[in-house]
Amino acid sequence: WEHYLSCDGIPDPTVPQEINTFMSLWREDQDEDVQLVMEKGETVLNLIEKLQLLLMDTPTGEITAKEAVQYQESIVELQDLLHQKYNEATQHLLKVTSMYEDSETGNMQAVIKDKNVTFCIWVNLKKKVRFKNHVFSDAQHGFDVPKSLVLNSAAVRILHTCYDHVSPLWLHVVSLKETSKNTEYVNETEEETEKKSVILDRSSQGIWFGFVCSITEVLLLSVVEEAGDKEEAAAAANLVDLQQFLPVGGVFHINALQLPPQVMEVNDWTMVELVDVGLEVYPYSPEEAEDATESIIQITLRLPDNVVYFDSPVVARWDPEAQQWRTDGISTVKYEAQEKSITFEMGGFYTVALLQDAHLNMPYKAWELQPTGVDEALLVVTTSLAKIQIQIKGNQCMLSSVAVEEENVLSHMTGKWMSPATLRAALKRAGVNIFPGDCSHNYVPVTRKVSATVKGFPVGFYHPIFHFLFTLSCLKTWGPEHMCVLPAEAVREHLEADSVQDNNWSLYMFNGQKAQKLKITETSEAFSEEIEEDSEFHSTLYHLLKDFASKAAMDKVEGASCLFTDVVYQLLLTTRVLTYS
Repeated sequence: WEHYLSCDGIPDPTVPQEINTFMSLWREDQDEDVQLVMEKGETVLNLIEKLQLLLMDTPTGEITAKEAVQYQESIVELQDLLHQKYNEATQHLLKVTSMYEDSETGNMQAVIKDKNVTFCIWVNLKKKVRFKNHVFSDAQHGFDVPKSLVLNSAAVRILHTCYDHVSPLWLHVVSLKETSKNTEYVNETEEETEKKSVILDRSSQGIWFGFVCSITEVLLLSVVEEAGDKEEAAAAANLVDLQQFLPVGGVFHINALQLPPQVMEVNDWTMVELVDVGLEVYPYSPEEAEDATESIIQITLRLPDNVVYFDSPVVARWDPEAQQWRTDGISTVKYEAQEKSITFEMGGFYTVALLQDAHLNMPYKAWELQPTGVDEALLVVTTSLAKIQIQIKGNQCMLSSVAVEEENVLSHMTGKWMSPATLRAALKRAGVNIFPGDCSHNYVPVTRKVSATVKGFPVGFYHPIFHFLFTLSCLKTWGPEHMCVLPAEAVREHLEADSVQDNNWSLYMFNGQKAQKLKITETSEAFSEEIEEDSEFHSTLYHLLKDFASKAAMDKVEGASCLFTDVVYQLLLTTRVLTYS
């Protein structure tokens, strides 16, 4: 309904007729100006984001498999169309190189950028032998010009997109490979069954002969497979595991391009030869260079200001055939944290990304979840590298601050209300990942948790957040089931006094099946499971807290908005503070 009332001409991405018409009209549009592509590209990125949020946020029962496939196909088509338009705009720009000729070098250079894309292009017009490198002053990206390019008419483009439309293809390929492997396994099993049945029907002499042939075949195969395994292991060592690493800061498309036929002025006529081949890649062959050092290309990239790199990023190149990120072919990486730049050498022109360990901020050092008002709360997650504060209000959440070494970063994201899914995606893009994945336990040395505890944790935990403050117990080394809870009345008193007294904390134990209040306190010297006097076992923390909270407090808990509790629930599930602390 909101989309209908807007009347802005932007299609509804969930309606196939509207999104297909939008894409068809843009494909036919012959206006190939880079600036116009950037403006239209922002609309395309918004459409892609809407579809992605629908796939992430919509409950399984509310979206059909057909709709999910349709949304995924629309996302891929929009991504391909956007990149195609940038290629068409590049080709159009290369036809009018004289308009952007640099007065000092005689070559063409141009930098066009907006908040999503930085478009840098350099064209070798003068072919000066002594020309060694070039730096785009407006973007601070630079490169060394190989000798083969210095002597030829060629162009170098660095297209930096703040979004990543490359990595998701890797996940799609993996699912296809797993499906094909399962199919192959079924086929092989059926063939083996048929062969075994034939052998069993033969005479004893035939069975012996078949056995000898089988053993010989197995021995030969084992030798071949052993050699193949070594090669595969060496190749696999260069592949990037996207469950362990995340691309941060977008993607850099670095290309060497051929020049199309140039525009010529004849009398009052402007003429250009029309070719229907599209943007052509320059045939750069490092193997043809006489000196191996001349084939190496040195690239310097200015890192984006809107992301956080906690350590030297891993530089990876995209392999279009294998549909994976690789680290081979890249060497001599030099990271300058103060200057926010990275320099490396490549054996060719590739699409590259800067990757960061997805689990740098795990396990967490501490966490705290406290009410701050009616349907309001504050989630604070402290890691070894940063302190993240997320404010919750109603059905939305907001990044309050991210402090790294006592300095606030990501100011462009703070103070903006958004859904939990949007916040999660934005933080991961910015390099601050506090959202473990399904395989994160393979990379993070966390204490093994009782699965029932983790699954039951949000059920009895998020509902009373309106009047109870939760935090990580200092006794966490005694077991995975302990947490501290401060009664609501004390929370309000100490919040007003801006302090929290240690002796006001109570210790509770919950194992997924029963919850109980312990007799010990945070200052106890030894752990004991002895329960508090006059306390009973309960199935959830919520019912246990009812025994100790005032009626007025529980009445306010009961009156909390379901939208608010749902946001708290989502944040607790995605951050998994209980497991990764």
